[in-house]
Amino acid sequence: MDRYFLILSTVCFLVAIAHTVVEMRDGIFRPMRFNFFAVGLGFIFQTAFLSVRGHEVHRCPITNLFEVIVFIAWSIALFYIVIGPAYRLSLMGAFTAPLVALLQLFALLAPIDKPHLVKLPPNSWLEFHASMSLVAYGAFALACIAGVMYLVQERQLKTHHLHSVFYHLPPLTDLFAAITRLLWWGFALYTLGLISGFFVGEPLPWAQIICAVGVWILYGLILQGRYLRWFAPKRVAALCIVGFSAALTLLWGITFTAQAHTP
Repeated sequence: MDRYFLILSTVCFLVAIAHTVVEMRDGIFRPMRFNFFAVGLGFIFQTAFLSVRGHEVHRCPITNLFEVIVFIAWSIALFYIVIGPAYRLSLMGAFTAPLVALLQLFALLAPIDKPHLVKLPPNSWLEFHASMSLVAYGAFALACIAGVMYLVQERQLKTHHLHSVFYHLPPLTDLFAAITRLLWWGFALYTLGLISGFFVGEPLPWAQIICAVGVWILYGLILQGRYLRWFAPKRVAALCIVGFSAALTLLWGITFTAQAHTP
């Protein structure tokens, strides 16, 4: 039953992508109110999936890689809905939908929805630690998307090849402000997740600790470079893309909340 909600959610994001493609093919790129509605509906179905799955596993639904990927996709949609309109980034839906759809299609098609044979009792600190870290991934992902939008617009200005999409992109200053705010949100949430890990009450694998600290240091350096002016805005935008790509590759280091730790 829960997978049907995820399928419906994925369909919503695919519809948003199809609508964007049709608009671009016709050469008329109107404001993306339809995309915002489609992403919002997809988010509702994502929430329904997580709710049903959470009741099934009796804990926060991040007990295997399948659920973690869906949780990250949900976090991306959440930040888009909250941050997008505030920065007049309705067009961000055209960039957000493909990433969310890709994550959810991978989760649905890959054989990764496997329950752990050995389970621990629910640990509220462990679940808080893991969920905060994954919500931070949503902010980092949206910063990555805003970074792509920044680089697209910057390149069009540099080459003087202004496509119709250019006139619906936010100004570079607004995009950079959005990137900065998203980086701060992600870094704060990720820091909160790291700190809560000390209260889990059980040892965490060294691989997980090293991966988590590595991501934290990476984004800390991006933020420091932004405020100390080590990096130009274009470089910050590019580093957001690199940072999120690196963070995704480290998901293998996660110990899921239902997995027993072996000594």
